[in-house]
Amino acid sequence: MNWKYSLCIIIPMSILSCKPSLDETANIKNLLEKESATWRSGENKAHASCWHIQPYSKILSSTPDGQTYDVPPNKMVDISENNIAPGGSSVNSNYKMSINKKSAWVSHDEVSISKDGKKTYSHEIRLLEKIDHEWKLVGQSIHAYKTE
Repeated sequence: MNWKYSLCIIIPMSILSCKPSLDETANIKNLLEKESATWRSGENKAHASCWHIQPYSKILSSTPDGQTYDVPPNKMVDISENNIAPGGSSVNSNYKMSINKKSAWVSHDEVSISKDGKKTYSHEIRLLEKIDHEWKLVGQSIHAYKTE
């Protein structure tokens, strides 16, 4: 009897996904919600904890009437100098994210509501990096617009 032997090699395969994990998405959304809330409440220390200023950090902002501001990044970690009257609220929506291990960019819409009820609308792009296992903002571009 002639037996033929064949060698089978089983190689485990893992399925890779390009979609970010739900945890990472939730962590980033929580950070952005915290950053928006602490800006309005004037909580300097809590707001600063959302940021990690890098040598390449950039903060650009435009107003509904077309003025553009190149805001010094240190203004994001010391909001006491921004003369912000605490109060109001905001609602972020329409999140779109690209998350790549230790960096991410996020676009979203924001409605800011002042203490007296006035609404300001903006499209925002946020740049994030994972620093010591936590997401931190390193830059942003905010463009306010009129709805009428």
